[in-house]
Amino acid sequence: MPLVQADAVSPEPARDETHERARKIRPEFARGELVRVAGGRNQAEAELIQNMLLEEGVPSILRRTAGFDVPDFLAAGPRDVMVPESGVETARGMLEEADMSPSEPLPPATGRQALVILVVLLGVFGITALLGWLWIHGAI
Repeated sequence: MPLVQADAVSPEPARDETHERARKIRPEFARGELVRVAGGRNQAEAELIQNMLLEEGVPSILRRTAGFDVPDFLAAGPRDVMVPESGVETARGMLEEADMSPSEPLPPATGRQALVILVVLLGVFGITALLGWLWIHGAI
């Protein structure tokens, strides 16, 4: 038995780029709310990530990172890559394999760390003030 029917009509050719992209999307990855899975430093980098996700069948959209706007340079500035909830696991797995997964943010400083920083800064300021005072009064 042949794998392809000889008299079968070939699939409809893609009409445009949007139609070609839509054919690659797997419906099981297109359900749920949008979740941020990665970010690009600019539009070109974010589009690269977006195309890598599309090759896996995961649909995605780009949006400007909140709080960043450069109206004079439309392609500049960071972008968030958003995918539907059902495609998050696949997208993160693919990004980890490609070594493009987002780095974990640094944990916020604790009260003890902030106190140590404050003491060090006050100590440096105090020593600088003492040396300045001694220099003005001719002791140094």
